[in-house]
Amino acid sequence: MTTPSPPHRTPGAGGPVHPAPEPRPGAPSRALRLRAADGWERFMRRAEAEDQRETET
Repeated sequence: MTTPSPPHRTPGAGGPVHPAPEPRPGAPSRALRLRAADGWERFMRRAEAEDQRETET
């Protein structure tokens, strides 16, 4: 006598799907925050390069 196999399940989310929360009014979008972070990194790299040039001369 064999035992029955368990039911076949497909992979994926098993529970209710919750949408992403709506941003607060006036809050910057994710794309804008990413752009600002990228610009800040470039600004800091440029400032660091200028500091190195000043200390070399």
